[in-house]
Amino acid sequence: MVKRIKRAAVLGSGVMGSGIAAHLANVGIPTLLLDIVPRELTKEEEAKGLTLEHKEVRNRLVNQALQKLLKQKPAPLMSKEKLALIEVGNFEDDFHRLSEADWIIEVVVERLDVKKSVFAKVDEVRKPGSIVSSNTSGISVEAMAEGRSEDFKKHFLGTHFFNPPRYLKLLEVIPTKDTDPEVVSFMKTFGEDVLGKGVVMAKDTPNFIANRIGTYGLLVTVREMMKGGYSVGEVDSVTGPLIGRPKSATFRTLDVVGLDTFTHVANNVFEKVEGEEKEAFHVPDFMKAMLEKGWLGSKSGQGFFLKKGKDILELNYETLEYEPSKKLKTPAIEMSKQAKGLANKLKALVYADDRAGTLLWNIFSSVLLYSAKLLGEIADDIVAIDRAMKWGFGWELGPFETWDAIGLEQSVRKMQAEGRNIPDWITEMLANGHTSFYKTENGNVLFYDRGKYKAVEENVKVIHIQRLKEAKGIIKKNSGASLIDLGDDVALLEFHSPNNAIGLDIVQMINYALEEVDRNYKGLVIGNQGKNFCVGANLAMILMEAQDDNYLEIELVVRQFQQAMMNIKYSPKPVVAAPFAMTLGGGTEICLPSARIQAAAETYMGLVEVGVGLIPGGGGNKELYIKHLNSLPNGVEFDLQKVANKVFETIAMAKVSTSAIEARELNFLNNTDGISMNGDHLLHDAKQAVLTLYDNGYQPPVRKKVPVVGETGYATLLLAAQSMHLSGYITDHDLTIAKKLAYVIAGGKVPYGTEVDEQYLLDLEREAFLSLVGEPKSQARMQHMLVKGKPLRN
Repeated sequence: MVKRIKRAAVLGSGVMGSGIAAHLANVGIPTLLLDIVPRELTKEEEAKGLTLEHKEVRNRLVNQALQKLLKQKPAPLMSKEKLALIEVGNFEDDFHRLSEADWIIEVVVERLDVKKSVFAKVDEVRKPGSIVSSNTSGISVEAMAEGRSEDFKKHFLGTHFFNPPRYLKLLEVIPTKDTDPEVVSFMKTFGEDVLGKGVVMAKDTPNFIANRIGTYGLLVTVREMMKGGYSVGEVDSVTGPLIGRPKSATFRTLDVVGLDTFTHVANNVFEKVEGEEKEAFHVPDFMKAMLEKGWLGSKSGQGFFLKKGKDILELNYETLEYEPSKKLKTPAIEMSKQAKGLANKLKALVYADDRAGTLLWNIFSSVLLYSAKLLGEIADDIVAIDRAMKWGFGWELGPFETWDAIGLEQSVRKMQAEGRNIPDWITEMLANGHTSFYKTENGNVLFYDRGKYKAVEENVKVIHIQRLKEAKGIIKKNSGASLIDLGDDVALLEFHSPNNAIGLDIVQMINYALEEVDRNYKGLVIGNQGKNFCVGANLAMILMEAQDDNYLEIELVVRQFQQAMMNIKYSPKPVVAAPFAMTLGGGTEICLPSARIQAAAETYMGLVEVGVGLIPGGGGNKELYIKHLNSLPNGVEFDLQKVANKVFETIAMAKVSTSAIEARELNFLNNTDGISMNGDHLLHDAKQAVLTLYDNGYQPPVRKKVPVVGETGYATLLLAAQSMHLSGYITDHDLTIAKKLAYVIAGGKVPYGTEVDEQYLLDLEREAFLSLVGEPKSQARMQHMLVKGKPLRN
């Protein structure tokens, strides 16, 4: 039995195969990617004088797949450097090399005969104990393993990734009757801890869990649209964020997935089920007509929507012509927008007697009953079904959580009044006085399972802040942040201001937290479970004070923020920042002085103040510069100017990392900082980092002077900015900002190589920040960002 996966192989280099190989590379696993040998030359290959025997031709499909990986948006690779971990080959020349792999993943065409022939060959060359899996989205896993050796069968299972593999959390694991339970257990842990996935155990049924329910839900929505005379745009306006679903709602999702792919998935169930369910998976005629016309969605340039210039047109499914996009407007929609929390929003919608209420009730009731009917057939418990829909389709609540949210008793009464069939197990559940699928007791979440409630099983590395607060209370809180006991003598500072933007309230809580931790704890984690870690300072407050000419107030706030960052840096107890998602401006400034950063793999980090007409004001320039200096090897001579140039370029260009790995390449993270592949494990990993630092006798850094490039370095930085200005790459105001930034990074008017105190650099930074706040063009940029949510180039 493989205890570690050191090498992997992926068979098939299409979108899914190459995406899985990219994700394996993201987590650091060397991967062999194989595909078939082309049978004829392309015109380009003929022109080069190549033959079918040339390696370049034989590996063409895989090489093309790698080129696509570099161009795809969103990027499948967390860093272009990771491409080096993917080795290319083909099924004829390199199949024997599968003997080197600890895990072999098949991602070839969705045909049972093809898959079986591939696995027959794999069985001949694989090493005993290596895991073999199929990424099928719905072909029987049992059937694929028929006729294989005993060792193959013991180590074989389905591993269904969702596309794109880097970003979608769900991994459905489908064991067969012969799969060794140890292999299943290993793959679950490996999937969660190494690949960063949410792993759900599925049964070997058509389309498994998420695609079975998701496809059913999409087809129900299409039928309800046709039955109620709604338009494509109207349906999308109420089946997205309004009900806790992704922005792509229904038809934009179909356009992204591709109508061809969707139809294939729907037909997969249609061919394998009977009766009423078979009819539910019948693809409507107008969608078949779209297929014939090649209107597949995004990949073909048109589908349910068509972009014409700046206008988005929607398809009229009756005439198959495009019309201006419409939105549904009803009293229930307005009421739901006023309601607090998703549960109340859903109640306001589904029980409303208007066009939105009718549509949503009909969709919800059908999907909830279908999910309940499939319990036991597609998964063993309701938790697996709920997680699959949340992790695979981006639903905020799974079907059974949704049912609890709208009220189980009330909804079942309505369903019964409509003559719907309620599954027996739900009728029995209600008869026995159980009125919800989930409940919380002593901080533990329980779920209903065959007549009784059981604790929801979770990876020990998952921490829920809300449950911690309920179980342990809060040490102290204000409007911007709370200090919480994370257990094991570690405290957590959680931001909860709007967008987690930093104002004086958060600064005060940082200082309080550091004092409290110094007295009573081993260390502090700064983290939260909001949408983003922190999008920067409270811009509205800065702009308002600037427009009132209240510069003394702004200066006080900036000074206090700078001081709080120094307090983090020189805290006697270790402070670990746990950033994730958007970590911009002040969010990055909080991370840089921390003793350690433990970043989620999907962390988008950057000092982006230039976009709002400013430069970092909380010590970000100084800390990024010092981080660059500290990353250089000891005792090796280096060019100080190159360091200054790099830092200047990163801040002046407002560079933002597209992953934590790229944040390391930009020096926002260094080699001692950690990366958590699984975002759900981030707070646990950060807490472990605090404990490790404490146990190793943590001492804060010794305050020392910083060498700067001074006047001559400033001139060099200025020259770069002026040449960009002359070439029309930056505006006049960009140049004004660049001059201020250059002055701060260079360390002002001192000789090259002068060593200056950190406070001196902070003072320079604060002065530059304040002078830019007063600029009308900077204020215009701030205003534009607050109103439009995007930068203004003026």
